[in-house]
Amino acid sequence: MVSQLLQWASAWPERIWAVEGATGLGLLLAQQLVNAGEAVVDVPATLAARARLLHTGHGRKTDALDAVSVATVAMHSRGLHQVTREDHATLLRLLADRRDELTQERRRAVNRLHRLLRDLCAGGAPTELGAEDAAALLTTIRPVTAVEQERKGMARALVADVRRLDRDLRINRKRCAEAVAASGSTLPQIFGISDVLAAKILGHTGDITRFATAQHYASYTGTAPVEASSGDIRRHRLCRAGNRSLNNALHLAARVQVMHPGLGQEHYRRKVAEHKSSREALRSLKRQLAKVVYRVLRADHDRLVAQRLT
Repeated sequence: MVSQLLQWASAWPERIWAVEGATGLGLLLAQQLVNAGEAVVDVPATLAARARLLHTGHGRKTDALDAVSVATVAMHSRGLHQVTREDHATLLRLLADRRDELTQERRRAVNRLHRLLRDLCAGGAPTELGAEDAAALLTTIRPVTAVEQERKGMARALVADVRRLDRDLRINRKRCAEAVAASGSTLPQIFGISDVLAAKILGHTGDITRFATAQHYASYTGTAPVEASSGDIRRHRLCRAGNRSLNNALHLAARVQVMHPGLGQEHYRRKVAEHKSSREALRSLKRQLAKVVYRVLRADHDRLVAQRLT
């Protein structure tokens, strides 16, 4: 398909390809074009939809109208993201996203296991339930009816699922540590940021140079407060925009710092002493963490660039 496209486009030597959703449904095509040496820009689906409404056809969605809309946006919009080849940051993001999926699957499996054990034994199972504890508990259960036998069989299957997920999580943690080490990042040196969180931050941040300042990065992570002042009253509200994966990683790191002595805990307690609520104090700490992460990522980038030049 790509070879046919390149052959068709050979009539225009100076060309730029515009792909709608180059990080989503258009990922494969965009990467194939980039690997072929083509210049590609990513057109967000929202902009393409707005352009389609301005064309005749009452906003109907067809292949021809989609192509015209995407081309219109590419010609008249500045600042569209230039698509580059997938790099090590993409690998880190895949590992981080996979860990989130495994964690969610394990939580669902444990919840289903709790529900079955509640109906098999009086009082159910302990809240913090592991695969080995659940297996030991099942050995003490003697089902009487056919329904109880089926419940125990389903519980055994869920125990096997939890064991598999635990094994996959251990493998994922090891691969995250190896990938972060290969990146040369010093991010894990920040207290509260494990190799897993570092993989998520590095993967979802990508090229740190695309953020001009720490304020731009904080806005991208959703840790920058949104001003909601009125008249003489100055106040800020919680920002629910930004990259939620990065926001979650900074939230977890902030929670760790709050629980242990250090600069993070001191900042948190200082904000609480200023009559901030616990949530407001934690959000303030997340904002400071975003600044620290930005400075570390910029320093790592500059150091790696200097090493390649020497």
